[in-house]
Amino acid sequence: MREILIEAARETLQTEIDQIVSLPDRLGNAFADACTMMLACRGKVIVSGMGKSGHIGKKIAATLASTGTPAFYVHPAEALHGDLGMIAAGDVVVLISYSGHAAEFRRMIPLLRALPVGIIAFTGNADSPLAQEADHVINVEVSREACPLGLAPTSSAVCTLMMGDAIAIALMKARNFDENDYARTHPAGSLGARLLCRVGDIMRNGGKIAQVQEDALISDALFELTRTGLGLVAVTDRGRRLRGVFSDGDLRRWLLKGGQISAAIVDAMTPMGFSLSPSQLASEARAAFHERKISAAPVLSEDNRVVGALAMHDIHDAGL
Repeated sequence: MREILIEAARETLQTEIDQIVSLPDRLGNAFADACTMMLACRGKVIVSGMGKSGHIGKKIAATLASTGTPAFYVHPAEALHGDLGMIAAGDVVVLISYSGHAAEFRRMIPLLRALPVGIIAFTGNADSPLAQEADHVINVEVSREACPLGLAPTSSAVCTLMMGDAIAIALMKARNFDENDYARTHPAGSLGARLLCRVGDIMRNGGKIAQVQEDALISDALFELTRTGLGLVAVTDRGRRLRGVFSDGDLRRWLLKGGQISAAIVDAMTPMGFSLSPSQLASEARAAFHERKISAAPVLSEDNRVVGALAMHDIHDAGL
């Protein structure tokens, strides 16, 4: 039985692979014209399809929306019961039907034309009513479904999805949609956090900052180290401008050479030291920590005043 299952799966995958091989050869004027229509659209791109085509359509709409082309999915049956109101003049509608004979589309198209909207068809039947009514046709024809009965949309569904991806990525490149744009549509994802989260968003401030003035003793700095657990104390003048930093590493080195904690902090601190800006990306701060082999740094305003502090574990706690 295991061999039968594996062989059936292998045949399925190979059949689908065989069907997608010809897709690049179909990219011509019709594909470019469809993309151009979407680029010129000042409204939304609405994707619609029945059954499995609808499931593929939802994915295509979601991919378009997340890569710079405003889009959403509308179920054909719901469209005929009020959701046509979601479509407006100037929109572009993508209708997906492998056979091109979906009854719902035959009723929808005259209503769409009256708005008017642009219509792009994804179909495997270039002679179908849908293909004849559309402004542009994306050919997703396959010679064989992976389904042994030739009934379940398998190879055709994969080809439709791939053509949808091809359009989305083509539009993405045409719009010069970059990582920062992508992050804005994925603010809760790891990429969004990496590209949007700044030091000022996650830094410690107020009483959570370990700091002493430059006339303090090492014992005062030691108290701040233990109070905050930050691993670093900012040494400032009376105007809170940074004069140096004192880390747990500085403390160890001071004690190893026989220094006393009753000594002045300026004798053991690292003058100025490394610092961050609130506007820096948190991902940049993390990279700097790794490069310098440090675990914390003060955060300074433009006039060199201490406004916060950031530790490596603060970055980790933020999911970065």
